[in-house]
Amino acid sequence: MTLTVPGRTPHQDDPGARSKPRRGTAPRRARRGTDRKPRLAIAVTAVFFALLYLPIGVVVLFSFNSQKSLTVFKDFSLRWYGAFLRDDTLLQSLDMSLRVSLVAMAGSLILGVTLALGLVRSRSRLGSLAGLIMLIPLITPEIVTGVAAMLLFKGMGITLSTTTVMLAEITFSISYVTVVLRSRIAALNPETEEAAMDLGATRWQALRLVTLPALLPSILASAVLIFALVFDDFVLAYFTTGVDPQPLSVRIYSAIRFGVQPTINAVGTLMLAGSIALIVLALFIPRLFGRRGGLDLLSGK
Repeated sequence: MTLTVPGRTPHQDDPGARSKPRRGTAPRRARRGTDRKPRLAIAVTAVFFALLYLPIGVVVLFSFNSQKSLTVFKDFSLRWYGAFLRDDTLLQSLDMSLRVSLVAMAGSLILGVTLALGLVRSRSRLGSLAGLIMLIPLITPEIVTGVAAMLLFKGMGITLSTTTVMLAEITFSISYVTVVLRSRIAALNPETEEAAMDLGATRWQALRLVTLPALLPSILASAVLIFALVFDDFVLAYFTTGVDPQPLSVRIYSAIRFGVQPTINAVGTLMLAGSIALIVLALFIPRLFGRRGGLDLLSGK
């Protein structure tokens, strides 16, 4: 039974109740601490993005400069974009980059899908070992891969040309396709394919009519990603290309050795816009097939 002294509240009579904070006080104090803006982190992040994107912004800005100057912006003009469209050498390099990207995309998709299916369906330890080996190209410095590919072609007596660039890019891109699709294949329900075979479908028909349609969003997203990676690639293309024609990235490097021309700013801006468009398309392709959210390019889910 609790006795209450007139004029005093119950918690004043309870010593334990005095030490308890009033309702809402502690959470409010905690919220004050968590609501503080991390100013240092914001400043570091701002400096990081400035150092990363300010040079790119300068290139984009001066691609619209009406004058040849690379330091003084005078008037807005599309003069250098027109100069790029009249430059036969740069257009030949652009054509080569597009052909290499399309061939590398198709070749790496065929081999990557096949390899991903084999790695997921394999029950042996060799399958796990092959999966680990497949990750090595992703962490190997690209210059090492480029030098190794060049030495391999020269050791086999193959003249460096457009074909060697395509072969090197296909080899380099297979790992990306396999990593993206492997997680997606593992997430599929194998009973669906087994049910198709129970209904009379052959293994190939079950793969073609059940598994591949389920993988189609991830396959398309991987295709767009590989096209963007190969089109912008410089290191591997530099070590495996011949004299002429050269991929666009290599041609740009050869041109700036004799001084940066405003036309290069226009080419760089177009490449940047194209790459951003392809990456955004790769992220949102799954939504076109009814999946919520974009594609996680690391897990493939």
